[in-house]
Amino acid sequence: MLQTILDWSEVWALLIPAAVLLYKKQPVIHKPVVFYVWLALVINISIDTIWKFRKYLPASLSSNNYLYNLHSVITFFLFSSFFIGLKQPFIVKIKKIIPFVFIVFLLVNFVFYENFFDYWRLSSRLLSVEAILLLFYSLSYFLFKVHENVNVNIFTTDFWIVTGLGLYVAVNFFIFLLYNELTTHMINFAINLWNVHNISYIVFNLFIAKGFYGSDKH
Repeated sequence: MLQTILDWSEVWALLIPAAVLLYKKQPVIHKPVVFYVWLALVINISIDTIWKFRKYLPASLSSNNYLYNLHSVITFFLFSSFFIGLKQPFIVKIKKIIPFVFIVFLLVNFVFYENFFDYWRLSSRLLSVEAILLLFYSLSYFLFKVHENVNVNIFTTDFWIVTGLGLYVAVNFFIFLLYNELTTHMINFAINLWNVHNISYIVFNLFIAKGFYGSDKH
């Protein structure tokens, strides 16, 4: 029972911030995160449905790896937009350059090295690059907070969203980086390790919900 709950956490965890969105209007600055919640919900429903019912599907439709890759790309660009939109002049030029670096990475990686629609494997390289870049955004956010006036309240709505994201990518960076190798040589360990990802994803969504709940209309 517990394992089934964790298996579907990529779906139901998103319902927590989604429920807040149904009755609380969000400020414009949260728009990329709002888009993330709804798009991730659609993608993750597809991911888990394909995984759970893959034996009933045609072989050509029984892989969900490309959806994990799609989720990774969408996550990066939406949260990158969120960070760039924050009023934080600290290393603002670097924050604006990073999406272009990511685009170059996508082109080089999926033209010369990997297949975005690989049937057998999701792209550990893509997920780990996404995680490290989002961790850089998160750390730069906190560095800016450290340099702010001590009288400024740090517990703003964006603080909760960034904290959740930062924890999520920090916990999962090495899982993403090593996942394909683990599935090749230690399949049972890899499957159990994904529970760590699922738990961290629940925490991530709780923090997003906290950020949404604490926001005011703009």
